[in-house]
Amino acid sequence: MMLERTPSGGFRLTLFGAWLIVLFLTLPLTIVVPVSFTPHRYLSLPGPEWSWRHYQSLWMDTTWLRSLRDSAIVGTASTALAVLLGTLGAIGCWRISSRASEAVRMLMLAPMIVPAIVHALGFYQAFVQWGLIDTHLGLILAHAMKGMPYVVISVSAALANVDLRLEQAARNLGASVGQTIRLVLVPAARPGILAGAVFAFVTSWDELVVNLFVTSRNVYTLPRKIWDGIQDNISPSVAAMATVLIAVTLTIMLARIVFGQRQS
Repeated sequence: MMLERTPSGGFRLTLFGAWLIVLFLTLPLTIVVPVSFTPHRYLSLPGPEWSWRHYQSLWMDTTWLRSLRDSAIVGTASTALAVLLGTLGAIGCWRISSRASEAVRMLMLAPMIVPAIVHALGFYQAFVQWGLIDTHLGLILAHAMKGMPYVVISVSAALANVDLRLEQAARNLGASVGQTIRLVLVPAARPGILAGAVFAFVTSWDELVVNLFVTSRNVYTLPRKIWDGIQDNISPSVAAMATVLIAVTLTIMLARIVFGQRQS
């Protein structure tokens, strides 16, 4: 509903509902953060005594450090691969611009549509035959496949306002296909590429279902570590790691806001 057509009472009700949704979404933070400071070995509110012991255990426990390392390696590599394949796929579909290209674009969006358990089973069956089970390469390929649709969507949206004649002019001036993509199309699609890279990295960082199917001991990502901690022994260290991730996310968001204001 348009805001100018909304009565003041209706606008206030909508604003109240929006704040209720925000409170509902942030309510877990009011529990997770205090629990991370509990002095006990089990999940509980700290009470009058607060402790940093579970934050210290994050850096003393090698499994937490290993899970962060594996998640960073897999996330970075899969994001680079997803950006490369997704950008080239989006540029190709934009350049051809036909019914066939629309069908190809829909096919590239399949990992977003198909339930995670379905393509996790598919990855498992294929990786068993290819010898990629419990390897960094296998998990990178799987995460790149899951992150590629986000790159395709964002790059396609960025290229929607690009005039096709720019590419034709570059070719007429003697630029090769590679030079045209690198010097004309990629700069035009840079905002979409960056947005797609962020979504692809977040998708890889949070992925759990595929990790449970295609990894075991050699590759131990952060979601797998959190999952095992919840299944075996619910430790407040999980809440401490969640608080650290929340703090890092808020810091990045605030830095981005400050940087954007300085740029403007």
